[in-house]
Amino acid sequence: MTERLTAWFPLLLLAALAGLTFWLDRFVQPPGTGQGAAVRHDPDYIVDGLSAVRMAPDGSVKHALYAEKMVHYPDDDSTRLRLPRFVSYATAQAPVTITAREALVSSEGENIYFHDDVLVKRAPYANKSELVMRTSYLHVIPDDNIAKTDRAVIITDANTTVQAVGLELNSETQVLRLLSRVKGTYHDPNKPARRPSG
Repeated sequence: MTERLTAWFPLLLLAALAGLTFWLDRFVQPPGTGQGAAVRHDPDYIVDGLSAVRMAPDGSVKHALYAEKMVHYPDDDSTRLRLPRFVSYATAQAPVTITAREALVSSEGENIYFHDDVLVKRAPYANKSELVMRTSYLHVIPDDNIAKTDRAVIITDANTTVQAVGLELNSETQVLRLLSRVKGTYHDPNKPARRPSG
């Protein structure tokens, strides 16, 4: 009997150690990390005064991103920005600046979703005046130099005001495509303003 106990003792000791290890592992894990538990959407880092620049292969600045506050979430690798400002230098002569109250940046930064009081400004260049666009939502794909929305937009420059629903802007080619319900007014700068009669 003693010989049997001596033969089984190492196996019993290993089983006890395995059980203890399993129990310790379960004990030290934070709540909600077990299998089947809901994944929590908690930030892993917060940055105040964000300033980030992406360079082009030739060493020039491709685009820059600034924000008052950045909060990163590891569960989906997303980033939320407060008071973001994105500047695209795809066309150096006319940078495009986008500001909003908030933005969501997807994993790897392929997409930026601007929300609330979105303002887009294309700088004046050559004989073109500044172009300003206002909307409530804008989806930007930085590497493709594309900005688009399906919401109402108002676009103004020195002589024109255009309203539409939905647009797509390529900041590299400077092509702006309006999608629906387009209406606009044009003011001829060479024509004197009409004075009210009476």
